[in-house]
Amino acid sequence: MNSEIKAYNDSKSQEDKKICDILSTEINQFLQEAESKIWHSHPVWFLDGNPVVGYSKQKNAVKLLFWSGQSFEENDLENEGSFKAAEKSYTNSDQINIEDLKRWLEKARQIQWDYKNIVKRKGILIRLK
Repeated sequence: MNSEIKAYNDSKSQEDKKICDILSTEINQFLQEAESKIWHSHPVWFLDGNPVVGYSKQKNAVKLLFWSGQSFEENDLENEGSFKAAEKSYTNSDQINIEDLKRWLEKARQIQWDYKNIVKRKGILIRLK
């Protein structure tokens, strides 16, 4: 695991750390080709420089974010923001369904919008895959 992500996880409360550790382990195992780092203060995984998945502690939940998640057509993901992102909130590690997570990670690999070049394109997103 990336040492910065480990430090991020270790800085959380016991239950939040458990959630973060499960998420980072599963993401690392499933998206082995991804680059991971702390980006805007949160763990994020990138494919070819494009952010695809990350998580952050917000208020009373750990939020798992998929940058292109609105295109996944998954009822358990909530729309987030004005672009194509969707998220899932966890308050307990028992809420994490590994099969759902793996399915979403496969979709994150296959369905991508070009966030890497969003500034260059002045806020216009183009579908990559």
